[in-house]
Amino acid sequence: MQIHENELMSKHSSFKVGGSARYFAKTECMNDLKVALDFAQERGLPHFILGNGTNLLVSDKGYDGVIITLAGDFSGTEDSGNGIFKVGAAVSLGRFARIAMKLGFAGIHKLAGIPGTLGGAIYMNAGAYGQEIGTCCTAVTVLESDGNAREYAASECEFGYRQSIFQKLGETIVSATFQLPAASTEGKTVADLEAELAECMAKRKASQPLNMPNAGSTFKRLTAGAKDTPTQIAPGYYIEQAGLKGYRIGGAEVSTVHANFIVNAGGATANDIKQLSELVQQKVAEKFGIELKREIILLGEF
Repeated sequence: MQIHENELMSKHSSFKVGGSARYFAKTECMNDLKVALDFAQERGLPHFILGNGTNLLVSDKGYDGVIITLAGDFSGTEDSGNGIFKVGAAVSLGRFARIAMKLGFAGIHKLAGIPGTLGGAIYMNAGAYGQEIGTCCTAVTVLESDGNAREYAASECEFGYRQSIFQKLGETIVSATFQLPAASTEGKTVADLEAELAECMAKRKASQPLNMPNAGSTFKRLTAGAKDTPTQIAPGYYIEQAGLKGYRIGGAEVSTVHANFIVNAGGATANDIKQLSELVQQKVAEKFGIELKREIILLGEF
């Protein structure tokens, strides 16, 4: 394992913005991970476990700590049969979803278009098109701050809408175990699952600004809407009704394709993106009395 200094984070973020991390470690095994965590602790520095950087906004000032990525031993998928899979935190969520689908298992196939890692998906309880990663998860293995591994049963993970217990803890997700239902139990074939995924991917392509740097949905779906409106109306509706589609600050823009996406329209800074997200929150609150909560994780000093 090598630990690099002053690694530019714009290379590791889907927004293509962000300053340098003081230290950057790529770990290949559990021992590497322990060494990297000890490295941070010995220097009194914070650390952050980085997946694909697809739900992340790193400060222009960078991150005065240790960025840790997972690879190698954390990139495996173990098929135990009967829909039971143990999946490393570094595995692409899309890759796992497609592997399971090809083997005839449902439950997460509609998540194949989410461009993140399994670890990040568990951390955020990622979801799309009526499916969430936590629904079929039976256990999550983490490395605790004392260097010991611990397994959380699904009932202990506190999965909810874009949340899990791991957002409250300083533990590192290293793998997760799943029990997926056979497509046949739902009266479906692999071809049916593939058709459902194709439909989801077509919707994603038509409704999201996939050709511009972004970090997915900027704000969480509303848990309680404005008076006399359904609670499940997406934030993009209110943002669009506030007249903010296409609004720009510097190189950051509220997408003209989907109002709940902020995109790097060219030359944006992290501060541009943060300021634009705050302006959207302000304008929606003024017009509708609704508090939008940011889904994107902010890292570093803003």
